[in-house]
Amino acid sequence: MNRREALRVLAAGTALQLSPVKLLAALREARAVVGNQAAPRTLNLHQSETVKAMAEMILPRTDTPGATDVGVVDFIDLMLTEWYDEIQQSRFLKGLAGVDARSQSLFAGDFVTCSQSQQAEILTALGESMTEEADQRNTAHSESTVETESFYPMLRRLTLTAYYTSEAGATRELHFEMIPGHFDGCAREQVQGQRRQDQSDAAEGAA
Repeated sequence: MNRREALRVLAAGTALQLSPVKLLAALREARAVVGNQAAPRTLNLHQSETVKAMAEMILPRTDTPGATDVGVVDFIDLMLTEWYDEIQQSRFLKGLAGVDARSQSLFAGDFVTCSQSQQAEILTALGESMTEEADQRNTAHSESTVETESFYPMLRRLTLTAYYTSEAGATRELHFEMIPGHFDGCAREQVQGQRRQDQSDAAEGAA
């Protein structure tokens, strides 16, 4: 899988639907690209901190790594910079600014300066709006796509994709098997099934 294909499946949130071999290739490529970033290229410092705070509310650190631990901000910046077009970038950045505008209106401060309970209130309202939009689409029998989705669904999808395609998210949450030296995208059951198939094929060949 080349760089562009890896970015496409990750930006679309369809990575986990890939076959194990293609998933592994996408993960390796995307994580290599993220790791080579010296600094965000689309998000400025304040925007990065806002994304970080929101992502941590969506995926807080518990007994498993949180959003910051798996580099969600770098991942989102990568998608904005190398895959999203100008319209999608603008929609995301305007939505991010809208979060601060809402925060200023409610609590007289930017989102990153709010208390955790205030941040949670804002995200709850955004989540309710997202649900209402989904209900309206269902009523109109229309579908949301990556090209048309609004800011908060975009943020949530990118955050979850960043987490579940990271080594920590895949091995701890999705139970992918870790093989020393690299990150293997094959699930344990698939690996065992392949081993059984290989053994069967070898036995038939010997016969």
